[in-house]
Amino acid sequence: MLYPASGKIVPHTWDPDVLAPADAIERLAEGNRRFCEGRPAHATRAFSAELAQRPQRPFAIVLGCSDSRTPVELLFDQGFGDLFVVRIAGNVVAPSVVGSIEFAASQFGTRLVVVLGHTGCGAIAATLGAITTGNGPESRNLRSITDRIAPHIEPAVAMRQTAADADFMRSLMRANVRASAWHLRQGSQILEALVLAGRVAVVGGDYELETGCVRFFDGVPLP
Repeated sequence: MLYPASGKIVPHTWDPDVLAPADAIERLAEGNRRFCEGRPAHATRAFSAELAQRPQRPFAIVLGCSDSRTPVELLFDQGFGDLFVVRIAGNVVAPSVVGSIEFAASQFGTRLVVVLGHTGCGAIAATLGAITTGNGPESRNLRSITDRIAPHIEPAVAMRQTAADADFMRSLMRANVRASAWHLRQGSQILEALVLAGRVAVVGGDYELETGCVRFFDGVPLP
């Protein structure tokens, strides 16, 4: 049991076989290397009733973007039940996202949370357009996404003197990833307690559409 600042008891399933954060990152990195090199281990996996009936024991939680070009299990070359994946445009941290990650971390004993951004992110581009033109999306549902991203990239946009290029867009994406990772570490009593106890690490990464490579760059624990 854990006791966050609220004093409430939070149930936590401790599984001694769950990978430590650094080991989980290495497993993800190895899978991504296989993906990039064209030798995936799980590309042809078919349905298995045995796998479907096993209890959930994902070794990592991934908050990714809903972009159709970023299928998380494929780019990390992981199989059935390996990852607990939450995908939302712009990998923003909305209440339902936090709740989903809290559930996985507190119930399955998973020790690694990855916030995964990517190059060519449409949500970042839409937010940049809203900031520079002053005209946000007409849909309030779309604005709920760009409004969450805007505070994280506005300082960099304000300092930019020239037109946006690929490197600048990557820097905005990474700023948004860092902000989302920080929100998960600090904006959830359950996750904060797990992080402070050394049970969970929340890290950031980016997926490069042009190469297929993932790089971890924020909050990465020492091996």
